[in-house]
Amino acid sequence: MADEAELRALLLKGLAGDEAAHRAFLTEAAALLRAFFRNRLRSRPEDAEDLVQETLVALHTRRDSYDPTYPLTAWMYAIARYRLIDFLRRAGRRNHASLDGVDVGEVDPVYEATDAKHDIGVLLNQLPEKQRRAIQLVKLEEKSVRDAATETGLTESDIKISIHRGLKTLMRLMAGGGAS
Repeated sequence: MADEAELRALLLKGLAGDEAAHRAFLTEAAALLRAFFRNRLRSRPEDAEDLVQETLVALHTRRDSYDPTYPLTAWMYAIARYRLIDFLRRAGRRNHASLDGVDVGEVDPVYEATDAKHDIGVLLNQLPEKQRRAIQLVKLEEKSVRDAATETGLTESDIKISIHRGLKTLMRLMAGGGAS
């Protein structure tokens, strides 16, 4: 499976008109989404596959809403999360079990790019300051590791380790595993 940087590169190439890269992005995204939905719908694998397809269509049609200054997988999982909420509502599950703070029975928020940005901000705020700052400087503000190290007073190695650990934690948070 592709990592965050590879997925982002594929999507950006696709946005620039490279159809093969866009197809590769959707293939890699499908593998991640399949795991995401199967973990949440263990007793309904056929529904998980339907949701993968629905989410891939949404990723394709909303690809222009992706803001390259934010992590791609956060945008992708935000769309998947809203698809899952819609599915659970359609399936008639009117219990009031909370799914990431949204009751299944309440009105689904309309997905917009700003929702994904908000979700990313919420996730970033759950990281330790050192990891959050390293990700903000290098991944979001696109500064070099050297510049980030100079700005924070940390070593380049420390910046790289903080980014790596922070991204791993973000992946766990987005997959519903919580911070550890």
